[in-house]
Amino acid sequence: MPDIQSRIASILTELYGEEDGKKALERIEALLATWPVPDGGRNFDFSQTDLVLITYGDSLRNHRRRPLQVMYDFARQHFEGIFSAIHFLPFFPYSSDDGFSVKDYLQVDPNLGTWEDINSFNSHFDLMFDFVLNHISAQSQWFRFYLENKPGFEDLAIEITPDTDTSRVVRPRALPLATSFEKIDGTRVDLWTTFSADQVDLNFKSIDVLVRMIDVMLYYVRQGARILRLDAVAYLWKQSGTSCIHLPQTHKVIQLLRAVLDRTHPEVIIITETNVPHRENISYFGDGRNEAQMVYNFTLPPMLVHTFLIQDASDLSRWAAGLETPSLQTTFFNFTASHDGIGVRPLEGVLPAEAVERLLEAVKQNGGLVSYKANTDGTRSPYELNITYVDAMRRPGGQDDPLHARRFLASQAIQLSLPGVPAVYIHSILGSRNYYEGVEQSGQARRINRQKLDLHRLQAELENPSSFRSRIFYPYLKMLSLRRRQPAFNPKATMKVYDKGKELFVCCRSSRQQTLWCLVNVADRPFKISLKPECGTELLYDLDGQTNVDAREISMEPYQWRWLEAR
Repeated sequence: MPDIQSRIASILTELYGEEDGKKALERIEALLATWPVPDGGRNFDFSQTDLVLITYGDSLRNHRRRPLQVMYDFARQHFEGIFSAIHFLPFFPYSSDDGFSVKDYLQVDPNLGTWEDINSFNSHFDLMFDFVLNHISAQSQWFRFYLENKPGFEDLAIEITPDTDTSRVVRPRALPLATSFEKIDGTRVDLWTTFSADQVDLNFKSIDVLVRMIDVMLYYVRQGARILRLDAVAYLWKQSGTSCIHLPQTHKVIQLLRAVLDRTHPEVIIITETNVPHRENISYFGDGRNEAQMVYNFTLPPMLVHTFLIQDASDLSRWAAGLETPSLQTTFFNFTASHDGIGVRPLEGVLPAEAVERLLEAVKQNGGLVSYKANTDGTRSPYELNITYVDAMRRPGGQDDPLHARRFLASQAIQLSLPGVPAVYIHSILGSRNYYEGVEQSGQARRINRQKLDLHRLQAELENPSSFRSRIFYPYLKMLSLRRRQPAFNPKATMKVYDKGKELFVCCRSSRQQTLWCLVNVADRPFKISLKPECGTELLYDLDGQTNVDAREISMEPYQWRWLEAR
């Protein structure tokens, strides 16, 4: 404990100087004084049973009940024993951005339910909360206090003055960086709004802001959060004349949050959401012990779309062979879809420009959209692809695609085979298609992947074996159930990638208890391969098909996946 206290004190001194650092330490210690000292037996650990479902609180609707209650019943029926955790996207009162413009960090949106509804999940699933710490709603009470110059809120926002140099700022949007507001005394101020005019960036140079947000974080832990997602954290600290992304102070704030949790709840996991190139992304592991335990594997989603588009796993295999984390206490959060689009920036330095252009065109042919960001030279460049992952896996421009479901499930088999904790967006496992009505109604491209589903209609489709949803949902559940029983899929298990032809992704996962060969055909044609002499045995056991397989001649049908155990 003294070591953690000294870590906290040291970080605060680096961020705020000796005098202000001591003031910050006193206030944080007062917060932590109410927490019991951990017994030392509750540290986090990862295993093959860790699987996360990503969903909005109202992804499923039944007008007779609160959405969180509807989700609770559906999750208990279909997901218990499959998913270990549920990531509820922001469920707080909000004013825009589908929850990411938070008006009140400490309340549950009454349109969704109550804290009691959230807590009801805790007996059956771990919970992952969004900690939206970069910005707050312009319609929040905190921001109103700022405009009114209330004590403790004077420095809540970041004011841009004529001498503020923003020429190098990295932008995730093609929108103005600053928004003008009028204070109660008639003063007009230009404030930093990275994501939209309704999302006012918080000023972490203010000790008041820092302490208030640590208090919010600890409140989430009290409410049962086992995993905390640090939303848009890369942009947290602003400094005139810099890029204002990945600044050393941002990493220090994350280290501080990690130290506070190590002090109070060492079993709580931090995950950073940084939609940036791979090398920048993994910097948030820190030294492997002092920052995030997990980072989103942002390169994986677009890389898989590229792989199945060209029916060639060579680029994927080369990239996957280099995946590593700095310690056994860290791992990747492997996902293919989320509430956001498919990031394009994570392909920087991984694929050539012509491959990215081909990817963009294929997404457009499948009804998707492309969102852009502003560059420092005044130009725009692609930032993300807005499309459901299911439709991203459709044959480009093809209306009749009998292999569509198989191709999508093959992409998910690769995701589930890689080291890390898998995360599945609810619209992926439900086989959802592009939601154009939502885009038209809102004018927001991201709504294409955020449809609210009527529960009764959904259940009818799932009960119909010939429906597209049913042909995705039940095979996917079976795949997840199979995966969580295999020790070789423990995030700490080793992986080696093999070259067995461009049409095939092949890796071997090994733990002390099991060796598993993972094969996925990324092409629309069958072929045969041999795993001799690499596998060291003539017979392998197909876990899905429950049959023995001759390692010297393995048949792979179009878009077939196989997990073969060496016994």
